[in-house]
Amino acid sequence: IGGVKDFVVETVRRAGPNACPPGVVGVGIGGDLEKCAILAKKALYRGVGTKNRNPFYSSLEEELLDEINGLGIGPQSIGGTVTALEVHIGVCPCHIGSLPVAVNLDCHAHRYKEALL
Repeated sequence: IGGVKDFVVETVRRAGPNACPPGVVGVGIGGDLEKCAILAKKALYRGVGTKNRNPFYSSLEEELLDEINGLGIGPQSIGGTVTALEVHIGVCPCHIGSLPVAVNLDCHAHRYKEALL
């Protein structure tokens, strides 16, 4: 899990101002490469203020949020303690030897609309 955390935090650090912080960080873990990327994208739209139903991943989301906000990037990358508003994790089973991780960064203008047809 340490490698996953390091990868997510380093991805946010490298994105810096290009991610237009503060935003939502979507993380996909598991499945195959394509499924993992889809999980990361869908994680962005889980709804601000909602936690992962699995306590392990909910705790991991909080840990990652603390580490990301500890980077000091801040809003619009001018410094501060709010680099990310939320970290959402989506997971899918996979073999540990092929554990893919994807990170999708959403900017501060996070908006979406749902419709039931």
